[in-house]
Amino acid sequence: MEGLGNESLGYLGAGIGAGLAVIGAGLGIGNIASSAAEGTARQPEATSDIRTTMIIAAALIEGVALFGEVICVLLALK
Repeated sequence: MEGLGNESLGYLGAGIGAGLAVIGAGLGIGNIASSAAEGTARQPEATSDIRTTMIIAAALIEGVALFGEVICVLLALK
């Protein structure tokens, strides 16, 4: 049986990296949504401010996850 070549390791690294980026983004957005729901329950009059902050934070997390996915695709196509 032959060992993994450089190309195979690149695909493996890209797959693991993509998975970690998606898991990290999911956890981050889940934490944001949880905190926003708790904040809205505690202070209903601040709902619009909480929602705006939540959407901005979620967009930033998605941007970082997308950047990670692009890096993984570049590794796979190298």
